[in-house]
Amino acid sequence: MTEPPREDAPEGVPADPALPPERARDASPPEGPAASQEAPDAREARASREDTGREDRVPDGLGEAVASQNGAEPAEPPAAQAPEDTVEDASEEAEGPGLRAAIEAILLVVDEPVSEDTLARLLERPRAEIAATLRELSAEYTAQGRGFDLREVGDGWRFYTRDVCAPVVERFVTDGQQARLTQAALETLAVVAYRQPVSRARVSAIRGVNSDGVMRTLMLRGLIEEAGRDPETQALLYRTTGYFLERLGLRSLDELPDLAPYLPEDLPDDTVEEK
Repeated sequence: MTEPPREDAPEGVPADPALPPERARDASPPEGPAASQEAPDAREARASREDTGREDRVPDGLGEAVASQNGAEPAEPPAAQAPEDTVEDASEEAEGPGLRAAIEAILLVVDEPVSEDTLARLLERPRAEIAATLRELSAEYTAQGRGFDLREVGDGWRFYTRDVCAPVVERFVTDGQQARLTQAALETLAVVAYRQPVSRARVSAIRGVNSDGVMRTLMLRGLIEEAGRDPETQALLYRTTGYFLERLGLRSLDELPDLAPYLPEDLPDDTVEEK
């Protein structure tokens, strides 16, 4: 038995061999004006299917453009907060330096030793606390082998370069030019230091030469000063100054070295008295 011929499916609709010809014709898309009048729900569904697989994103600058058209200003990003450590540092600077830093700063700019009483008054701290801090700093510098020392000389404290650094410092400061006391001045200064208070005549007698000119030079340099008059002869007496102790890095005359090993054996016993 021969199968009746099938009608061709309308263009755009594939023929389904499982459907009878009548059903195939019913599945074909409508033609004419009815085809153009698609329901709104159908159009939205088709648009949704067309956009499937397309990445949703907002073009750059779209938000700012919309905001400007509506008369609104774009939102600004939040201001960055300062780190906590920066805030703490600023707080410490506002409160001022610590005691150790303040003492170091003062001692770096002075031209002469500063007493513990002066530091206590300037820094408004107890004198005992100032003294303890000074000794702690001095011990730390020595233990660390720094190029400088903090020493108590005379009646105050001052920074000094370390002894081992003397050759380097001397080359830098003098740059080949020696500005030292003469041998005569050193001898005269030694006599005054070990025999003070002493008169010019006594100094000249010990040295064996007139020492008036050298004594004036030592006074001009601030190493010796007048110390009253002799009660018997009314001669002017002289002694060393605080600047002398400072220059030698001594706290008192008791730290002067023993003179006996440096004296000649035939020197009269009464020439140099004990200090």
